Amino acid sequence: MSLDLQRVKALCFDVDGTLSDTDDLYIQKVALFFPRILFKEPARAARRFIMWIEAPGNALLGQADRLDIDDEMVAIINWLSLRRRHSPKKFMLVPGVDETLKLLHGRYPMAVVSARDEKGTMAFLEQFGLVKYFDVIVTGLSAKHTKPYPDPILLAAQKMNVSPKNCLMIGDTTVDIRAGKSAGAQTVGVLCGFGEEPELQKMGADLILQDTTKLLDVLP
Repeated sequence: MSLDLQRVKALCFDVDGTLSDTDDLYIQKVALFFPRILFKEPARAARRFIMWIEAPGNALLGQADRLDIDDEMVAIINWLSLRRRHSPKKFMLVPGVDETLKLLHGRYPMAVVSARDEKGTMAFLEQFGLVKYFDVIVTGLSAKHTKPYPDPILLAAQKMNVSPKNCLMIGDTTVDIRAGKSAGAQTVGVLCGFGEEPELQKMGADLILQDTTKLLDVLP
C-alpha cells in the first residue's frame, strides 16, 4: 500500500459505481440483449459493452473541457432531463455503503464529488438517507470544469477547509483517479464499479480496494 494515512484529513466520494451500484443496474438491463446462445457470459459481455460506451464518453467530456464548453453540455443535459417525462429513476446502493458512511461520519469531513447532475445526485442521496453524512456535495455544474479535471476536488477541499493534498478521492474509474491526482490528492480505486484493477493501477491509484466498504479496514 502506498497510501500515506497521516496525510488523510478528508474524504471525497464519487457516486456512480462507488456509492451507487450503477454498473449492476445497467448490466441487468443491457444483458437482456446478449442472448446466452450467442454469449457464454451475457453479464460479462454487457459489462464490457457498457465500459466500451463509457470510454468515448469520457473522451468527449475531456474534449468539451478543453474547449471550455463542458458547462454548456451538462446544462443542456440537465435541461432535457427536467423536461423529459419518465418514471422515477431506480437507484441501487453498493451493499454496506450506508453502514460504512455512518461509521466514517464524524471521523473525517466528507464530500460527494460527482459528475452527475445535481437533481440525480440528490435523488440518490435522499433515497437512501445519505445526505446527513456529507459536509459538501459537488456535482457536475458546481465547479468550472468537472472530472477528470481537478476543479471539483479543489472546490470540495476549499469548502471542507482542508488542503487538497490532505484529501482522499475514492472512485471506480480512471476519471476519478486522474481528477484526484491532478488536484494533488491521494486516490483509492474501488472495483465495485466500471473500472478494472490494471487500468486503475496504470493511472496511479495509491490503493485499490475490492469495494468501498473496505475503507473501514484501512482508515484509522
